[in-house]
Amino acid sequence: MMTDNDPGPSAVISASPPSSLRSVLQHDLPASLVVFLVALPLSLGVALASGAPVVAGLIAAAVGGVVAGLLGGSVIQVSGPTASLAVVVAGAVAQYGWAAMCFITVGAGVLQILFGLSRIARAALGIAPVVVHAMLAGIGVIIALQQVHVLLGGTTVGSPLASVLALPEQVMSVHGGGLFVGLLVIAVLIGWQYLPRRVRVVPGPLVAVVVATVVSLVLPLGVERVRLDGSLIDGIGLPALPHGSWAPIALTMLAVALIASVETLLSAVAVDKMRPERRTDFDRELLGQGAANMTSGLLGGLPVAAVIVRSITNANAGARSRAATVLHGCWVLVFALALVGLVRQIPTAALAGLLVLIGVQLVKLAHIKRARRTGDLYVYVITVLAVVSLNLLQGMLIGLIASFALLLWRVVKCSIAATERADGSWLVRVEGPCTFLAVPKLTAELAKVPTGAEVTVELSVDFLDHAACELLSDWTAERAAAGGVVDVVELGTARMACAHDGPPERGQARKAVDETIRPWRRSNGVDPIAAGIAAYHRGHAHLMRPHLDRLRDRPDTDTFFLTCADARIVPNVITSSGPGDLFTVRNVGNLVPVGGSDVSVEAALIYALDKLDVRSVVVCGHSGCGAMEALYGQVQAGPGLDDWLAHAQPTLTAFQQGHPVAAAARRAGFGPIDQLGMVNVARQVATLADYPAVRSGMRERGVAVSGLFFDLATARVIEVTADGIAEFDDTRSGLAAEPV
Repeated sequence: MMTDNDPGPSAVISASPPSSLRSVLQHDLPASLVVFLVALPLSLGVALASGAPVVAGLIAAAVGGVVAGLLGGSVIQVSGPTASLAVVVAGAVAQYGWAAMCFITVGAGVLQILFGLSRIARAALGIAPVVVHAMLAGIGVIIALQQVHVLLGGTTVGSPLASVLALPEQVMSVHGGGLFVGLLVIAVLIGWQYLPRRVRVVPGPLVAVVVATVVSLVLPLGVERVRLDGSLIDGIGLPALPHGSWAPIALTMLAVALIASVETLLSAVAVDKMRPERRTDFDRELLGQGAANMTSGLLGGLPVAAVIVRSITNANAGARSRAATVLHGCWVLVFALALVGLVRQIPTAALAGLLVLIGVQLVKLAHIKRARRTGDLYVYVITVLAVVSLNLLQGMLIGLIASFALLLWRVVKCSIAATERADGSWLVRVEGPCTFLAVPKLTAELAKVPTGAEVTVELSVDFLDHAACELLSDWTAERAAAGGVVDVVELGTARMACAHDGPPERGQARKAVDETIRPWRRSNGVDPIAAGIAAYHRGHAHLMRPHLDRLRDRPDTDTFFLTCADARIVPNVITSSGPGDLFTVRNVGNLVPVGGSDVSVEAALIYALDKLDVRSVVVCGHSGCGAMEALYGQVQAGPGLDDWLAHAQPTLTAFQQGHPVAAAARRAGFGPIDQLGMVNVARQVATLADYPAVRSGMRERGVAVSGLFFDLATARVIEVTADGIAEFDDTRSGLAAEPV
């Protein structure tokens, strides 16, 4: 019973939060807290590795969350300072100073905005993945080498080579307390991944840094701690123009913009795979990243990019909207303003241990195995060595050049081999693009063929230039003039006859298939039979020889195939069969006469079952059948044909009485004549199944009897059963079908 003080159902409903706000509170708010806890220690560590003020990492994290989160093209992706940019930033800070680095960050943001406006974002995805993986591995090696010195109680050394050379001396003067703290962080991070999932809800980096900080405060280790002068507000500073030549400054801007853009787009692709319902607008994402970098640089922060670890964490934590990304930036901002004192308690060795492990994890064994499996290991190694020994931008360019060189080699590589057959003849196989680059090898292989030997030159090429064509033509002419026999067959899409008509063009595989299955093109003065046979001899007659040779003494075949005499049905094409597979019988309307003087089908069937050991008997009709049209309309076709179609009268009767196959065909959208054609197939299958020889084969040898219908409109084959029709599924190995 409702009283005056009862708010009622409508009041209760109106008092509840809107669905969007409910989603933010239920999904995005918890996700933002998880991402914040992941981002906090990583941002501090990246700032330390970059040689920048620690507060710059917090500024970048806050700006990346809020600005990129609001303006970017991804709903789930999270941006902030990233380890992949630490090497470039550290070099720029050492060369130009921190204020000038902020100016470079602003310039990189402008470039990213230009990238987004020019709509070239997807072009960055064209960079070979092996180059990106190797670039990240090189960055990981550099970070690990630099931070090992901090872990041992020293300071970072400029170049990777200098880091390696200075390592023995650093080991001799190791600081035990710092080493203990750093190793503790590494141990916690490694062990954390083996704990139960409900425990791992708390981010491992945060746990490791907190544990190391508490231990360093409890034990008298005497470790160096993070230096943070003032609050976040005190750390904000305007950028300054760098001094020196503008060319290296512009290159540094370009390097930051490219690396940040590539990492952002690769991260977006990974996130889109996890959340396919929330696709990233790549161009807008670059605009948002550019705005975030401009803002971060103007406020004195590090350059930002989308970070794959934070983005995946955000997706796994259940984020539904941009609110999670923006809120994570707000939490970083609140922490930097209110809890600066906690940052000052963190040992630098703890962050160094975190960075060493991050650097090592950037060298992924899975990427190395993939590069080895795909033949790209050389590119991977070259890129890593170039990044470590030179710099990031030069290393990436060298990696791209190496990747392109490998691609060019694979594309232009031509396989050529001359081999002697058992009968003394020779076969010269040429596969791939045959260009002037292949002429030396082609000359060497052709020289192996003895003078006077019978030769077959098999060209499986999709590109043939003038130099290679001229060599083959001259060699063939010389052999023929000396009385030799040279048979040139062209299996590929490139033709020698067309090589001199114009610039060489790469042939299409579709063209080769089309030439094999297309009907003749009638033209005046050309005998189609002669032209077709010549094309067969020129194309694939020599491929038929070994198959036919194996069939000379093999009397058995697989299938008795009864089909209509209509020229549009090509049994071997629609069944993907070859010589020796089908024992084909054709007549008008694919009929099986019962009684009378015509015993041709019965004779062929008995021969196939007794002498050829067929295991399958098939009747195949087709759409638009003239015989079925004449039967349906009771057309008087004249003597001979009328007598023949009389064998189909039981089919017409069954159709008129409502045969279930006709009903199934009608439901599938077929017209009356095609319905009659399918009923005819079902009737002929039943007639064949009643033959004594077929019944005996079914009982003793498992002979299968089935019906097919070829739909000319769709070029698809349909199975006709006793009471319906069915489509063939690609996954099937037998004649079981999916009912229509």
